[in-house]
Amino acid sequence: MDPLSPSNPRVVSASKLHRSAQRRKTGQFLAEGANSVAAALETGRVRELFYSLDAATREHELIAGAAASGVRTTLVSDRAAQHLGETVTAPGLVAVCDLLDVPLAGVLAEQPRILAVPVEISEPGNAGTLIRVADSVGADGVVLAGDTVDPHNGKCVRASAGSLFHVPVARSRDVTETLDSIAAAGITLLATAADGEIDLDDADHLFAGPVAWLFGNEAHGLDPAVAARADHRLRIPIRGRAESLNLATAAAICLYANSRVRYAK
Repeated sequence: MDPLSPSNPRVVSASKLHRSAQRRKTGQFLAEGANSVAAALETGRVRELFYSLDAATREHELIAGAAASGVRTTLVSDRAAQHLGETVTAPGLVAVCDLLDVPLAGVLAEQPRILAVPVEISEPGNAGTLIRVADSVGADGVVLAGDTVDPHNGKCVRASAGSLFHVPVARSRDVTETLDSIAAAGITLLATAADGEIDLDDADHLFAGPVAWLFGNEAHGLDPAVAARADHRLRIPIRGRAESLNLATAAAICLYANSRVRYAK
C-alpha cells in the first residue's frame, strides 16, 4: 500500500484539527506521539491512527494492537507526517481522537476528593503539565475555570504525556458559577496565595475531606476576588531565596501534600 501524501483528503482533514475552531466543529482532536496515542487507544477514543514508515518500525506493537482493536490505521509519507505533527521532529504517529470534555456536573457527581481548578490558565504547556501532575498524585479531576486554554491544544496534549486521557477534565467558563457549584457539592475551596493565612505545612487537617485547589493565571496569579471566595488561603513556605514558584510547580507541591494525607495508610 502506498503511503498517503499531504494532499490526500483524509490527511488534509486531519491536519485542520490543529485549529481550535475545527476541533469544536468536528468534535475531534489530534494526539501525537507514543505516550498520548497509547493512552488514547486504552480509552477507546481513537478514530484513525496515522503512522509513518519509521513509526511502523519503532511502534509496531502499538500500531498492530490498534488495528486488531478495529481502529483504522493508515500509512502516510514522511511529508504527510510532518503536516499532521506539530513538533520539529515529528514522531510519525498521530491519532484522530474524540474530544475529552466532560461537564462539571459529571465531575462533581463522582464525589471527587481532590480537584485541581486552574483559573484563567492560558499557557498550554502549563495546562498539560498540571493535568499530568493531577494524574500522578491521584486527583479526581481538573476543572479549567474561566477563559482558558483548550486542553485539546497540541502542546497541552503533549505536555500531559497521556494523562489527559486518564483524568476527567471539565471546562467551565463562568468562574463564579464554577466555584458555587463546587462549594454546593460540599467541597472545600483552597486558594494558593503568597500571603495566605495558613502555611501548607500546617494544613493537613484541611485534607481530611474533599478539596478543590484554586490556582491562578501564570502572569497575574489568582484574582484577589477569587482568592477571597475560597474557604482558606494557603501559602507555600519558601525557605530559600526564590521570590515565587511557577504555576505547575506550585500545583505539584500542593496536590502532592493533599495526596499524601488522602492516601496515607
